[in-house]
Amino acid sequence: MSDPITSFKQLRVYRNAFEMAMRIFDYSKQWPKEEQYALTDQIRRSSRSVCSNIAESWFKRRYPNHFVSKLSDAGTEASETLVWIDFAVECQYLPNAEAEVFREKCRTIIGGLTKMMAHPEQWCVPDDRVSEIPSGYLDSDA
Repeated sequence: MSDPITSFKQLRVYRNAFEMAMRIFDYSKQWPKEEQYALTDQIRRSSRSVCSNIAESWFKRRYPNHFVSKLSDAGTEASETLVWIDFAVECQYLPNAEAEVFREKCRTIIGGLTKMMAHPEQWCVPDDRVSEIPSGYLDSDA
């Protein structure tokens, strides 16, 4: 068994979400200024919100239903990010190849969140008993 997880920052799903949000931030710096308060703001906000909802869920583990609710919010934000990715492609701000990388990252994040929501009892225990086991939602877990 692996070492106990004591922080949301150790969660694979959080690390994936944070990496995606930062890549979106970096990429969106190139977008037109007229999109600064529209598409750019929306995609940055939704991608960052995935991370913040995961962090909030971690501190609601005492209450499994609240934990699952916050993870659901994170999944909703990841889904919203997928929509903004589609708009960025359609507006020709984001090449299809890069968009597909972001889409795949979103699908991986959503898959991880779904698995966590399906088994909250694995996560809603004292910190010294929480550890990640291969989840099957990443190729590297196989």
